Amino acid sequence: MALNSWKVFKFFDVSQVKLPDDESASLSEQGNITSVASGSESVFFGSADGTVRILSQSFKVVRSFKAHDVGAITHMKQVQGTSLLVTIAEDLSNEPILKVWALDKLEKKTGIPRCQSTLIIQNGRKQFPISAFAALDDLSQLAVGFANGAVTVVRGDLIHDRGAKQRTVFESEEPITGIEFREGNITTLYIATTGRIATLIISGRGQGQPARSLDETGCGVGCMAVDKATRDIVVARDDAIYTYGLHGRGPFYAYEGQKKMITIFKDYVAVVSPPKTNTVTRSGPLRAFGGNNHADDIFNTSSFTLLNIDLKFIAHQEALSSQVKALVSEWGDLFILTMDGKIFRYHEKAFSQKLDLLYQRNLYLLAINLAQKAGLGTAQQNIILRKYGDYLYQKQDYDTAMQQYLKAIDNTEPSQVIRKFLDTQRIHNLIEYLEELHDHHKATSDHTTLLLNCYAKLKDVDKLEQFIKSPGDLKFDLDTAISMCRQGGYFDQAAYLARKHDEHELVVDILIEDSKRYAEALAYIWRLKPEYAYHNLMKYATVLLEHCPRDTTQIFIDYYTGRFHPKKDAIVVPNAPASQGMGIASSAVQNLAALLPLPYMNTNAIQSPASAGEQKPTLSQAQIIETTIDELPPEYVVPKPRTAFSAFVDHAAEFVIFLEACIKADELSEDDKGDLYTTLFEMYLHTANLKKDGEREDWETKAKKLVEGKDIPIDTSNVLLLSHLSNFRDGTILVREQQGLRFDIFRSYTSAKDTAGAIKALRKYGPEDPQLYPAALAYFTSSPTILEEAGDELNAVLEKIDQDGLMAPLQVIQTLSVNGVATMGMIKNYLSRTIERERQEISNNRHMIETFRNDTATKQVELAALDSKPVIFQATRCAACGSPLELPTVHFLCKHSFHQYPCLNISSDEEMEDAECPLCAPQNATIKAIKKAQEESAERHDLFLDALARSRDKFGTVSEWFGRGVMGVGATE
Repeated sequence: MALNSWKVFKFFDVSQVKLPDDESASLSEQGNITSVASGSESVFFGSADGTVRILSQSFKVVRSFKAHDVGAITHMKQVQGTSLLVTIAEDLSNEPILKVWALDKLEKKTGIPRCQSTLIIQNGRKQFPISAFAALDDLSQLAVGFANGAVTVVRGDLIHDRGAKQRTVFESEEPITGIEFREGNITTLYIATTGRIATLIISGRGQGQPARSLDETGCGVGCMAVDKATRDIVVARDDAIYTYGLHGRGPFYAYEGQKKMITIFKDYVAVVSPPKTNTVTRSGPLRAFGGNNHADDIFNTSSFTLLNIDLKFIAHQEALSSQVKALVSEWGDLFILTMDGKIFRYHEKAFSQKLDLLYQRNLYLLAINLAQKAGLGTAQQNIILRKYGDYLYQKQDYDTAMQQYLKAIDNTEPSQVIRKFLDTQRIHNLIEYLEELHDHHKATSDHTTLLLNCYAKLKDVDKLEQFIKSPGDLKFDLDTAISMCRQGGYFDQAAYLARKHDEHELVVDILIEDSKRYAEALAYIWRLKPEYAYHNLMKYATVLLEHCPRDTTQIFIDYYTGRFHPKKDAIVVPNAPASQGMGIASSAVQNLAALLPLPYMNTNAIQSPASAGEQKPTLSQAQIIETTIDELPPEYVVPKPRTAFSAFVDHAAEFVIFLEACIKADELSEDDKGDLYTTLFEMYLHTANLKKDGEREDWETKAKKLVEGKDIPIDTSNVLLLSHLSNFRDGTILVREQQGLRFDIFRSYTSAKDTAGAIKALRKYGPEDPQLYPAALAYFTSSPTILEEAGDELNAVLEKIDQDGLMAPLQVIQTLSVNGVATMGMIKNYLSRTIERERQEISNNRHMIETFRNDTATKQVELAALDSKPVIFQATRCAACGSPLELPTVHFLCKHSFHQYPCLNISSDEEMEDAECPLCAPQNATIKAIKKAQEESAERHDLFLDALARSRDKFGTVSEWFGRGVMGVGATE
């Protein structure tokens, strides 16, 4: 880059230093100052008489001392951070003398700083001036270059005066114009002559090798410096500024013009050069060495320039009315000492001021580079980027402007940028910015909404898919993204997002509500964990039963019977032949490309909404093969069956299948059994009412079988109610049978005027419940029609009543005479049989009475004889053993005689009184027991009432208990 192409700025404020009216005034004397150095918050001036003056920041001399008695101080170095000062005095009649001063240690006698060491610098006794000087910070090594081309290196401990060694390490036919150290693992000495640049390793690996030439072009005296930040060597030549690194020459920067002096100040290269118009032509070596006539130079002006060679701009440039004697930096400023004794301070403007200057000239790129070079924080850099973006936006360079906004995205309010690009023509820039917001996790739900709207507006499905499939953490609001995809018709993408982030309910909702892919939704539910599957199944049960009745019913059965087993992933086999009997899987692959929410689908198979005329993949293009793995079903809490009942509204057939399967399940509680049986019974009756004759009977048969038998867990009232509501008489009858309500069953037939049913019930229940016959008699004779329908059954009823004595003849007559339907001819046979039987009973009773009277009279005669007449015992043998009777003998009034010993074994009179005939004793005991039982039963009226209630012949029972004395005086007492 040529000099005229470098941008020039005024980044420095220039002011002349006003020297105090003291010893500092001598600084302005012509030729008095021979060298300048700085460091440790001070500036050091060396004079021609060997005096060192130390100046403060106000350039007031704070101390001065005589450093050398002979010669002028031509070179100085202050070791930064210490109080050490190195001075070199030259007198061409003698060899140069180097001294190291400890400025913080004063001699008691003289009051001047202590000289730590003194060294005579050797140059082979050749009287040539020192043209270059450099030293390491620890003063362990120093290098001195001479005008005759020799370089002497001094090694030792000069600080503690422990001796030093000198060696000439480089010789050249050209004068030495510059020397600099490069420190590191290897310490390298860079040597510049008027004709070349060379390096010499003076410590570390490679030490002792000859100097290596880096460049066959040299430089003038004072035109070589070291950049401490990069440790590179900077060399100024008339055509450019060159840099040299460890391995050779580095980048160079074209900057034409003669250079007299350079130094490194912060990020700048300070260059002093005379104006081209005043250049005096001299011989090459002398000109390069800088051997000007000072008397002539006083009247010449100099050009002073501060270059930023990295960013290629001039931070300051001015013409000086006098030649420059020295450049020195301290306290953050750069100072120039001119030949006429003036000192100028160069103070860099604040960074904000520099930015303002750049903004005024719209040099935003340079401002950005300058900020980066200065190490400004990201927030401050982003301010510059935003300003640059605003500038480009005003120039309608929207793409480049957006690039700046993107770089500053971390510290920019998004709305400031978004508002600029809301125009349709700039939608691509807006998309780019919104995407970057999401990448930086700075997007809000509104940003996500706007971005998805932009995709939808452009119909850019690829971008949409790339956005939602971006790897890593979620960088947008999931709910917003799903909602916008659904609103835009991108249902597959919405389902993909929901599936990826385990929003199972949203996946099912999208498949059902938006995509209308019910089979796939059910397939997805079938692959969820039980708790998720149950929630989604119950939420969408009605619609799934509507469109996938069989498989939905099956998943209900599996879940409510504790056998739910989530299906495993399936394998997609492209171009596989279709197979039969795959159930839900075969129906789901009708739109295979849309199966992305399912866990087994390839996530790269996202499809955009099908346009008009676009055919979706069919079963012939792909096939799903479900894997089958034998695993135990996961454990979960099986819900109560009643919780599923509401889902089967309007799906009676599937409901019946579900109920029948649940009834067969194990470990059902009594409550669940009652719910299932009752509901299934109701569904059977409901279905039967919807069918015609043949099918109706089949369903009624199912209902009847359900409630038959014992221990059926259905409440009787529910069966009766449901049977009544469905007009299912068999159910009512069955319940009454189970409850023993036979009379109610018969009454239900008679109430319905169902004579055939009444006859059937009478024949079935009459033997067990005789009271049905009197009721049947009353019903059969209640109307001529019923009497005609009954036919011969009336005679059978009368016969049964007559045989079992269920009614008195008078009651029969009264029953038949109520309606006047039956005639005498109908009951002629009954009456004749009744009269004949009663006559026979009267005759038998009279005969029995006569017999009892005769027996009673006979007994009374016998009792009287026993009481009043003697008894003659004529037995000759013992009634027990059959042997002839021998005394002692015992005779009983029953005419039985026994041996007292051993047949009766009676030994005392008391035993004799209680003795009883062994042969008559059992009969007598029976009679006594009967009598005692009669006496006891006479007091048990409850037994009498119970026997009366259970007896068919009430009058006979009363007579019997009357004979037992239950109604006697003793009983009442």
